Amino acid sequence: MTSTVPASLIRTAEGAALQAVFLDMDGTLVDTEGFWWEAEVAVFADLGYRLDEAWKDVVVGGPMTRSAGYLIDVTGADITLPELTVLLNDRFEERIDRGVPLMPGAARLLAELVAHEVPTALVSASHRRIIDRVLDSVGHHHFSLTVAGDEVSRTKPHPEPYLTAASGFGAAPERCAVIEDTATGVAAAEAAGCWVVAVPSVAPIAPASGRVVVGSLEEVDLAFLRGLVTGMH
Repeated sequence: MTSTVPASLIRTAEGAALQAVFLDMDGTLVDTEGFWWEAEVAVFADLGYRLDEAWKDVVVGGPMTRSAGYLIDVTGADITLPELTVLLNDRFEERIDRGVPLMPGAARLLAELVAHEVPTALVSASHRRIIDRVLDSVGHHHFSLTVAGDEVSRTKPHPEPYLTAASGFGAAPERCAVIEDTATGVAAAEAAGCWVVAVPSVAPIAPASGRVVVGSLEEVDLAFLRGLVTGMH
């Protein structure tokens, strides 16, 4: 976890109903879910295997260890999980170095959160090396705290990443809003006790208590997030 939390942000968190906002990265903030599948297809092609398109729904949106382990199992590839993880991260880095597209509405929302000094964290199952490369493009200044998948003992769908972020801000999880795009991420946020805005990118996500489903981040602004935490949605 990396954190640069000015005292002014902590005071803001203590004095507002909405104490912090946490965003997932791949598929939520940046349009990169397809990049991971492209990386997986390319790496396994180099190993002599062709991935079935049906496996995409299983591996996209999940933590690296789960996705990579699944692909090793179904292909029978003679490679270890650590070796495959390195190859996938290398190939993904090559792809994001050519540009990282933001999801619709993301730039506006990030700018609004920064302008109002809302404590904002990036919470991703991606590894630190990937998060930092993406933020080189998106802008590190949008987040005063980031949590990577290889910096927690249990990643999504376990609540630890979001509990870590809340702790880093000194915020109560039940007064934090999380924006996620997959069922795995939603499960992690809800298990942590946070309010959730789901922006489905791969598979449908149904509305539920404490969860609002939207079509894109263009429907989400600071007033929307404050209303979510105060029960106005």
